[in-house]
Amino acid sequence: MKTTLRYFTWAFLVTGAGLVLAAWLGWRATGTDGALSFLMIGTVLAILEISLSFDNAIVNANILKTMDPVWQRRFLTWGILIAVFGMRIVFPLLIVVVAAGVSPFEALSLAATRPDEYARIIHDAHLSIAAFGGSFLMMVALSYFVDEGKEVDWIRSLECQLRRCASIRGLEVAMVLAAMLFFAMFLVDDKKDEFLFAGCAGLLTFLLVEAVGQFLDQRQRTLSATAKAGLSGFLYLEVLDASFSFDGVIGAFALTHNLFLIAIGLGIGAMYVRSMTLMLVERGTLAEFRYLEHGAFYSILVLSVIMFAQTLWQIPEAVTGLLGAGLIGLALASSVRHNRREARGASGS
Repeated sequence: MKTTLRYFTWAFLVTGAGLVLAAWLGWRATGTDGALSFLMIGTVLAILEISLSFDNAIVNANILKTMDPVWQRRFLTWGILIAVFGMRIVFPLLIVVVAAGVSPFEALSLAATRPDEYARIIHDAHLSIAAFGGSFLMMVALSYFVDEGKEVDWIRSLECQLRRCASIRGLEVAMVLAAMLFFAMFLVDDKKDEFLFAGCAGLLTFLLVEAVGQFLDQRQRTLSATAKAGLSGFLYLEVLDASFSFDGVIGAFALTHNLFLIAIGLGIGAMYVRSMTLMLVERGTLAEFRYLEHGAFYSILVLSVIMFAQTLWQIPEAVTGLLGAGLIGLALASSVRHNRREARGASGS
């Protein structure tokens, strides 16, 4: 079995190359002071991405463990390229293209020559991004807890009740819509329509991805098991990664307006998420720590609420990262205690 460091070989290589490139960009901009500043910001952005996306790695591993090895490799190669270049570079550019009504080339030129204006446009689109990501991630979390087939509970008093309600058709959708309406009540009138439209788009995206999976399941006789399990899982993981990346991309502009530095920092972080995902899958860590997955989905639920709340208040990215890491840490500690009790029970018998 690989050692832990072996899983992070590519992440370390990308980190070295990325930080060198960040320092070079800073040196080109303002000399030695710029090189040190860009190096520090690139490092902070990478840490930010890792802290916000650890739960993403756990959820990815949970889905990847059921996929064919071929599709696992496709996600960990093509999927990570889409995640790094699509979400961290192309996505912010598309926001500017749509919001400012300019061509992709003009948006790229704007990012390179007028970063303050570029960041302003991105910031103005934050309401729609938060609503879309919040509704999608809330559906992801609720679909995990509101499930009759779920057998293991961490916070039993809550999770047992949610599991019992799984027979109520469309309950998760109703809960997400109720949350959207609650937050919309506190928005000014000219923002409500934008918020609700984006939230419904996130909800619809989740349902469409789910529909693709069910469609492939129904065509089991005509599709190979690899294609059936792999394609739907691949699509689901890509949309999920996009939703996880929203707050990281937006939060990065609080540190710098340089698109290329943001891409470097978040790209480094994405490589560590890939390495963590691969390690979790190959080592079977989720099976070893029975509540770790629960902690990740609670973290997703909290993140979805925070994204909704960010439409009303400024919430520091550090708070989001600490809450997510704290929930996962508590789940890990509960798993360790459970394993110790099991071991004592086995030795006592």
